[in-house]
Amino acid sequence: MDIARLLATYRDGLLEDTIPFWSRYSPDYEYGGFLTFLDRDGSVYGPEKPVWLQGRIAWVYSTLYNRVEKRTEWLELARHAVDFLLKHCFDADGRMFFLMTRDGRPLRKRRYVFSEVFAAMGLAEYAKASGEDRYRARAAEVFDLLLRYHRTPGMLEPKVNPQVQPSIGHTMPMILLCCTQTLRTVDDRPIYREVADESIELIFSKFCKPELRAVLEMVAPDGSIIDTPDGRTILPGHAIESAWFLMEEGRLRGDLELSMRAIPLLEWSLERGWDEEYGGLLYYVDLKGLPRPEYQWDMKLWWPHTEALYATLLAWHLTGEQRWADWHIRIHEYAYSHFPDPQHGEWFGYLHRDGTLANRCKGNCWKGPYHLARMQLYCWKLLEEATTSALLREN
Repeated sequence: MDIARLLATYRDGLLEDTIPFWSRYSPDYEYGGFLTFLDRDGSVYGPEKPVWLQGRIAWVYSTLYNRVEKRTEWLELARHAVDFLLKHCFDADGRMFFLMTRDGRPLRKRRYVFSEVFAAMGLAEYAKASGEDRYRARAAEVFDLLLRYHRTPGMLEPKVNPQVQPSIGHTMPMILLCCTQTLRTVDDRPIYREVADESIELIFSKFCKPELRAVLEMVAPDGSIIDTPDGRTILPGHAIESAWFLMEEGRLRGDLELSMRAIPLLEWSLERGWDEEYGGLLYYVDLKGLPRPEYQWDMKLWWPHTEALYATLLAWHLTGEQRWADWHIRIHEYAYSHFPDPQHGEWFGYLHRDGTLANRCKGNCWKGPYHLARMQLYCWKLLEEATTSALLREN
């Protein structure tokens, strides 16, 4: 790999494109928080504010402040998201809403706790940036509440009748592992390590199927396969995220064995998800190769590609194996020839299977700066680390 060129691409893309785009068009200085329904040119086409994106944006700007440069602008933008979250986004029962009006009135509340997960992450990272302990304490409160709802049967409405078809999902252990990685940087509460350990065990023992070379999104409580379209679902983007969260967890713990255990998850997901005909990663895949019920199953979305870029780079860094460098370049060439908008900046989010543009928006209820900015930052910093390691070896 041309490390210098890649490093510059990720660093400059983050600092000169992605972050300036969102800093210019997204902040709502009249009502607080961030507007994320952005058209191609950054103009606002919808006034609603997704709560989970407010938490993600708080995390992004706080992380930039903590890891790149202590720019006052970034700290103020992080605070802008945090203030909106704390002022408007919590319901009387302690849970959070999912969608707000522009001026902070609740529109929707979901049966998931994703708003809470990303609020906890945003608050924790902001606590580190601001130096104010009250945000660390608030992050801990939000985490405890979401964990109680997640772990207590009946507190959240189930997706399907558990008496008829009991099941468990891959999404929560995956995202809880990521969440605790942020929380543990500001707080040494034992519950965070306990949840991380539990998440690791669940991912490997329930959702990973080595004999099938697959990571499933939903299984029976004992880990057995439910032979329905939902039970056969493989979501390559989620599986790839799990792989690098686990690799990163191994790095945090100094546990190379854990990192190495995660690499097959990445391998299986690329095998199953890569579209050999048109290139890029498919959104949904069936375990048996049967039809998918989702109409968007074969679309190419931005976020699985950003996750795959960091995951393959991390696998290369950990193993030194050329195949991961090759995969990284393959994904990089597809992503950078299809998603970036050369006219207005940032990335498009949604392509048809053949790579043609399906939607010109830059943001909506799901797409904000999070996945793209995180990938660019993490790839940039990992390549810096790789460069430093190489220089030390030479000397």
